[in-house]
Amino acid sequence: MSPDAQPRGWRESLATYRHPRVVQFLFLGFSAGLPFLLVFSTLSAWLREYGISRTAIGFVSWIGITYSFKFVWSPVVDRLPLPLLTRWLGRRRSWMLLAQSGIAGGLLAMAFCDPRTDLWWMVVFALIVAFSSATQDIALDACRIEATDASLQGATAATYQLGYRIAVLAAGAGALYVAQFVSWTAAYQTMAALGLIGIVTTLLISEPERGNAAGTIELEGKVATFAAGLGNMPDWARKTLIFVYGAIVCPFVDFFARFGWMAVLLLLFIGLFRLSDIAMGVMANPFYIDMGFSKDQIADVSKIYGFVMTILGALLGGALVFRVGAARLLMPAVFLIAASNLTFSWLAWVGEPDLRILTVAISIDNLVGGMSGSIFIAFLSGLTNTAYTATQYALFTSIMTLPGKLLGGSSGWVVDTLQEEFSATHKFGGYAIFFVYTALLGLPALVLAAIVRRHFEKETPPS
Repeated sequence: MSPDAQPRGWRESLATYRHPRVVQFLFLGFSAGLPFLLVFSTLSAWLREYGISRTAIGFVSWIGITYSFKFVWSPVVDRLPLPLLTRWLGRRRSWMLLAQSGIAGGLLAMAFCDPRTDLWWMVVFALIVAFSSATQDIALDACRIEATDASLQGATAATYQLGYRIAVLAAGAGALYVAQFVSWTAAYQTMAALGLIGIVTTLLISEPERGNAAGTIELEGKVATFAAGLGNMPDWARKTLIFVYGAIVCPFVDFFARFGWMAVLLLLFIGLFRLSDIAMGVMANPFYIDMGFSKDQIADVSKIYGFVMTILGALLGGALVFRVGAARLLMPAVFLIAASNLTFSWLAWVGEPDLRILTVAISIDNLVGGMSGSIFIAFLSGLTNTAYTATQYALFTSIMTLPGKLLGGSSGWVVDTLQEEFSATHKFGGYAIFFVYTALLGLPALVLAAIVRRHFEKETPPS
């Protein structure tokens, strides 16, 4: 299946948002988006306010690397049934429910930690939340891809992002407001309660049907025939062999068989697409706090107003994908992601907590983020084989975040080093240079985007 689509009218494009399957991912997207900031930038704000160093905050952000290794256990989520739950809910929903329970429980445990005395316990519980969240992503992304046909992938990506961003608003602005007027403990207790939205939705929706391509069935059938002829091999060993090959080997063999040498470039492009955005994100809230913005100002502009801009971007991106196709939009998306970081460099160079400049920076950054998110989710969805949806999509999204997370973990050290070097000449000169550096990280992805687009334009027959 090509990740691109044939051009369609705007009215037809917007009508896709009324489809019931598209609507349900508003709530599932909320469930996916809730945990992320709570182990990332919101947690960074909590730690910074309690006097934890920027360097330590950067290292704690490596908790997010959990998302980048979810492909390791994705074959288990893809194939292994859960006792009782799978029979009751089905393959995808059973894993989603288990993961959602882990998220709510982990957030509740974090609520009772004090970073000044319980930092290690906080990290442990944050790891539980991140692992559960990554597991939910594996099952949920597979459910999303399997629930609709190719024509609705852009729309489901947009409503998924809408729900995701509503959750980000709750976990960002909402948590900051509760922390400002009550306490950080109350903030994380509230977030744990919001985890019930995902649990209830999972219990109410129907399990998507699973599809298998003829080539996939043939490939796995050969494995089963081969294993059946292995003489006196114990039955458990034969079943293990079939499971390992079908769940782990076949998804990767299938991907490289379909794309050949281009598969390597695709994986490299996926890893670099959001590099500049993720590398910058760890230091966003510490930057606002260091500049002198209050928590309610951060919540008002970067979270609430930013949420509106993100949703506009997500809906625009979804409609554009339906109208012209995802591959054609990759280059503009990469360029805009990188360029948007320069607005934060501008704010740092001004050196004062100017709400007008912050609003401009947030407007550009969030509009671009929402639009590029819909484009990239639809593009990645089109690369998967529905027989191995969970494993292949988990591989893509793991690779997508890994380089940024690795660089992001050292971002606190980079800012500290630059601030020591340039603070004598400019109070926030280190931050200004840091944001330029993160923008330049997008250049390799821009080159790869051109190659990827050219490949899919050649592969797509003329209409």
